[in-house]
Amino acid sequence: MSDQIPSFTVLITTYNRLELLDRAINSALLQTLPCEVVVVDDCSTDDTESYMKRRVETLREKDDFRLIYHRNASNQGHSKSVNVGVEIARGDWIKFLDDDDYLAEDCLETMLRALVQCPNAVICSVRSANVDLEGQEQSYTQPSGPKPAFYIPQEDIHYGMLLEQVPFGTPVQVAVQREAFLRSGGWKSSFDVNFDDIESWANIAQFGDAIFIQKCLAYRTTWQGAYNYRLSFQKRLETHILIKTKIYELVSDRHRKKLPKLLSVNAYLQLYWGLIAFKRQRPFEALNLLFPALFSPTAWRLLRDVLAFRRHPYTTTDIRKIPLNDF
Repeated sequence: MSDQIPSFTVLITTYNRLELLDRAINSALLQTLPCEVVVVDDCSTDDTESYMKRRVETLREKDDFRLIYHRNASNQGHSKSVNVGVEIARGDWIKFLDDDDYLAEDCLETMLRALVQCPNAVICSVRSANVDLEGQEQSYTQPSGPKPAFYIPQEDIHYGMLLEQVPFGTPVQVAVQREAFLRSGGWKSSFDVNFDDIESWANIAQFGDAIFIQKCLAYRTTWQGAYNYRLSFQKRLETHILIKTKIYELVSDRHRKKLPKLLSVNAYLQLYWGLIAFKRQRPFEALNLLFPALFSPTAWRLLRDVLAFRRHPYTTTDIRKIPLNDF
């Protein structure tokens, strides 16, 4: 990052969600910190194109050129649409925003206060509220550390990601340095709408530190229309194992001696998704996911530790969390 104050681009990818897209765009244009807003339309078949062209033109008549609209020539998928948007963006930092989510008005301003204190940061995450389609808050993501805002040195990040103690969250929670995103190779279509974001966070975190802000500055809509609801638990487990394998390989030498075996991590994931399937009242799928992890004491210990950290995120660990000021 340069010594100049970093600028932001809010990147919105959309496909056939015009009724929700307007809310997302408004939350970006109304930020207390002015920003560029790039909307990448993945060849929607509803009225998104005509709506966006009218909205861009209306703003330009007022000499407001912040909103940029790009329509893919064909349906490319979520990951490729993200990559297209980052290429178009002119901001130093990319703030991701799915079309069914929205931001608190001071999200970018608060992020900026943290970024100027941590010039080596390449990724920044905030807490979010889960909301329904009417915007009613239902739950909140867990805090991840002992201070209102802190940064984690690069060599601690992947170890924390592996053990679920460094949870960056979904795109609405995260901003990344554009240069680091491009160096990382962008989002992978092989993980489309299924851990494509987490895979990207792991790649980007190779290039610098991570910032966490404990304030709720983003709103994630949880509803049956969300793309990941269409995936089976088996598919989510298989992809999660691929992601954890990648993260395992990126853990720094500082933490190598403490690593559990990769097979134990995979068994923990089987327990995790099997129990979720039981909770969703899908017992037969749950039993298939759980076997043979049920018989792994190490997997149960890892699950216990993950759940304990979620209940008590202020617990001291050997992952360094260095406080930032003025939060």
